Amino acid sequence: RGTVKLSRVLRDGRQQLVGLQFAPDLMGRLFSSESPLSAEAATEVELCRIPRDVLEGLVADSEGLKQRLLEQALQDLDEAREWMVTLGRKSAVERVASVLLLIATRMGGRDAHGNITLDLPIGRADMADFLGLTIETVSRQMSRLRREGVISVQGHRCVVIHDIEALGARSG
Repeated sequence: RGTVKLSRVLRDGRQQLVGLQFAPDLMGRLFSSESPLSAEAATEVELCRIPRDVLEGLVADSEGLKQRLLEQALQDLDEAREWMVTLGRKSAVERVASVLLLIATRMGGRDAHGNITLDLPIGRADMADFLGLTIETVSRQMSRLRREGVISVQGHRCVVIHDIEALGARSG
């Protein structure tokens, strides 16, 4: 359970947040002894650690597990391609809406009124890093979505999505 931030650290020490990993996805890299990414808990996390050689053996012996991991890898590839579009072509408000939609899709549940309440796993500084924006721009776009009635914000990290379809439209 929980959310993990995935980052890439460059040789000169600069760091870029490149993704969020949500339960129950597999984290790590099969068939390789290293990953180019660093992982850090964004929320309280509970992990099940399986040694790589054991997991590779399980994958070799189980068509169901092999299929599940292939589906996750393809989903990760689709999300990476979509994120390339987000960073390369979308406006600031579309980027912020996109990350809220991503988190809502993976973590959110609807209440009796159809609202989705999220405790954001990352703060605005990480969100800005992830989106290639400044903290101020993220804050302005969150305020814009709030004024439009798409979301409301309670505290620093609690976001209520009132209209998921409108958020999807705002995400481009």
